[in-house]
Amino acid sequence: MAVIHHTRLVPTKLELLASWLPSRPWYGGGAGEPELANAGGFRLDDPQGEVGIEFIVVTDARGPLPAAYLVPLTYRGAPLDGAGHALVGTMEHGVLGRRWVYDGCHDPVLLGQLPALIEGRAQAQDQNTTGTPAQNVTCAYAGESPLPMDFTTAATDTRETTELPTLNGTALRLHRVLRPTPEGSPLSPRGTTGHLAGSWHMPDGSRAAGLFATLHTGLRS
Repeated sequence: MAVIHHTRLVPTKLELLASWLPSRPWYGGGAGEPELANAGGFRLDDPQGEVGIEFIVVTDARGPLPAAYLVPLTYRGAPLDGAGHALVGTMEHGVLGRRWVYDGCHDPVLLGQLPALIEGRAQAQDQNTTGTPAQNVTCAYAGESPLPMDFTTAATDTRETTELPTLNGTALRLHRVLRPTPEGSPLSPRGTTGHLAGSWHMPDGSRAAGLFATLHTGLRS
């Protein structure tokens, strides 16, 4: 179980993301530095207890309409070999020292735990309290066999998603740009075999809920 330390971070997570987000193809805030707020999310435990895993939802007040983004991050005590392209930045942690922060879609530890979460073999944890399950995070899996564990770190970004493929044609699509699901609509879209959903706070104080990820099969022969 990961222990959450309430300590000083230099720079903060939001400061790191304000520099990194505008370089992403799915960021729609235009020119200028984002105006970010932490709006929700959850953590996952690394079974080996070495890597911090966090899914952060941030809202950006820059632009004509508020936007919400899903940002999976991993925190490591040393650089991850071959993942320089996925480095968000480094920070100084008041307890743990220097931490290397990565886009979690390119980290094999996160890619091992995310399928386990959707399949029900892992538990989403609260962002801020050690040993407390996250509220308002739901998962569903309708497949007849266990999910494959060979999701590749060669993730592909589009204008709104990041696709995490496997060799057998299964793919997880992370919804980087979050859209509230209309009340009464099914969470799992047609053609999907599973999903991850959650909720977040909007800048006006309201709460929105929608899909964080969908599971697709048969995308490749």
